[in-house]
Amino acid sequence: MITEYSTLPTGEEGLANYVQRLRGYLSLTQKELSFKAGIHIQTIRKIEGGQTSRLNQKAKGGLASALGIPPEYLDAAAKKVSPETITTLKFCPKCWTPGTTPDPMWTDLRSKYCFACGTALRNRCSRCNEPIMSLKFKFCPYCGANYKQNQTTA
Repeated sequence: MITEYSTLPTGEEGLANYVQRLRGYLSLTQKELSFKAGIHIQTIRKIEGGQTSRLNQKAKGGLASALGIPPEYLDAAAKKVSPETITTLKFCPKCWTPGTTPDPMWTDLRSKYCFACGTALRNRCSRCNEPIMSLKFKFCPYCGANYKQNQTTA
């Protein structure tokens, strides 16, 4: 069940209401959120005014960081669906190149194994089991484990 202070989008609130709700929980003004997100205040006004339903990568990344949420939550709110229906961050520990975006075939909800090598896809750190929230870096921020599996390791 989603609590009143949940950072999860509800599925029916939409991007405008979702951003307003989170901004309110953080007690930020539109100007403060725009500064924290590194985007123009007019962009925040358009989003909260319902004039924008799609975010470019810069706006999505900045808002996600400023609001303390995964970027996928903003995608889910924009599409008015639950975050579970948005593609999950999964990757092949053998084929993935650190710092690159995972192949879209890996992030499909139905994908369980790499289409190229057959390795089980991973969405959690192999050492500490924390969910992987970003593949911008190649190491887990919780335990320091390398996400990329060595070719000699099975």
